[in-house]
Amino acid sequence: MGIEVIRDEMADLVDPSLEPELVADGFEFTEGPIWDPAKGCLFFSDIPADIIFKWTPDEGAVAYREPSNHSNGLTLDREGRLLSCEHSGRRVSIEEGGEVKTLVDSYQGKKLNSPNDLVVCQNGDIIFTDPPYGLSNRHGVDAVQELDFLGVYRLPQGTSEPILLIDDFERPNGLAITPDEKTLYVDDTAHGHIRVFDMQDDGSLANDRVLAELKGDEPGAPDGLKLDLNGNIYCTGPGAVWVFNPQGDLLGKIRLPLSAANLNWGGEDRKTLYFTARTDVYRVQCKVGG
Repeated sequence: MGIEVIRDEMADLVDPSLEPELVADGFEFTEGPIWDPAKGCLFFSDIPADIIFKWTPDEGAVAYREPSNHSNGLTLDREGRLLSCEHSGRRVSIEEGGEVKTLVDSYQGKKLNSPNDLVVCQNGDIIFTDPPYGLSNRHGVDAVQELDFLGVYRLPQGTSEPILLIDDFERPNGLAITPDEKTLYVDDTAHGHIRVFDMQDDGSLANDRVLAELKGDEPGAPDGLKLDLNGNIYCTGPGAVWVFNPQGDLLGKIRLPLSAANLNWGGEDRKTLYFTARTDVYRVQCKVGG
């Protein structure tokens, strides 16, 4: 376990001598980490347990929301409110004033599959992926898929009807946007690759291309995906979290004791990378933040 350097640039991102640190364990399947700077805590989902946990260095992990409608991806909006991709709820929800409310749960009158991961744009729009993983008891509830595709959507702020951006993914999953909001990355778990798109001024996407392939015999697949401040891409993959530069060159890998499903930046300086890995949560201190 530890840091595998493939190109010298990897050592500029994280100390090669570091080992991942276990911060919490004993869960069923962890996902969706998000750091809340106002509360100084990490929120993450345990999908089969149907709980959102809150972790702090002093108290460890405590149940924050139970049930969570088998939440997966979590993030904060521009006002610091917690957003959740709910598998069994088949919606994206928002926590506001002590209540959990629906932001979006359908497209053209049909229920979404099971929203998986999401990002919030500077104008408040939400982009989210909608694979079918939650349409079973393992990660949600047994349910009928109403849409005949697996989409990536943009939800304009203040609306409840999403705009379909892409419908040709086999398993759309993790996603990230660059700070200038000119580039969107989305990985496809089934195809084992990361696709990249140019974001247009009207919110549409153009110039679709494959940035990188993540292939291997070890456990793990493209799932969670995040960027650092230099534009490098960190994506879960076979055997490790794979790190690419913006050109798609593989810089190195972060190997954990368990296969990671997702990751996110946290800590006061946003330079601590937290990983949700099966039953555990780990972290690594990096030189560049996110």
